[in-house]
Amino acid sequence: MPLPLVLASSSPRRRTLLAEAGVRFELAAVEVDESARPGESPEALTRRLAAAKARAAASALGALPARVVLGADTLVVLDEAVLGKPRDAAEAVSHLSRLLGRTHRVLTAVALVRTDAPIFCERLVESRVTLRGASEQEIRDYVASGEPLDKAGAYALQGEGRRFVEKIAGSESNVIGLPLQETLAALREIGVEA
Repeated sequence: MPLPLVLASSSPRRRTLLAEAGVRFELAAVEVDESARPGESPEALTRRLAAAKARAAASALGALPARVVLGADTLVVLDEAVLGKPRDAAEAVSHLSRLLGRTHRVLTAVALVRTDAPIFCERLVESRVTLRGASEQEIRDYVASGEPLDKAGAYALQGEGRRFVEKIAGSESNVIGLPLQETLAALREIGVEA
């Protein structure tokens, strides 16, 4: 019998991607400290955070009934610097000013944990995104829309931020927050019908 899925995320983008793929799930968002450790690479950071979210939600849910918990974390990386969600409009302008006219990496780690067994499955997906250049006024107008304020890197591929994108190498859904093809394969591997 297939196991139910629980999404350990409050991200509306992840919920939408899973729902559009026809995956049924419950929600159990958790908070974890997302601070990087000294010397931690972006790849190690996103893997650790995805696993921490999945394990925290699994622990809160308890072992039974058996379920699979999905934790995910997405980072925007430019020259090995992580550009997270901006704290305010000024930081959003700063992030975009650094990213525009350049290519950056988007990393998403997906971690799956079974609540009833020590079974763990993980995927790390990287996409490369090239953004076109833009004027300072265009950047400020975009930031004033409010869209960039809760997005890693301060832009949304699924929204008005798409206008800045010149090219994507790799998974587009990864840039939105969940690499669907890899996530669905991992879900099937761990016992969730996807």
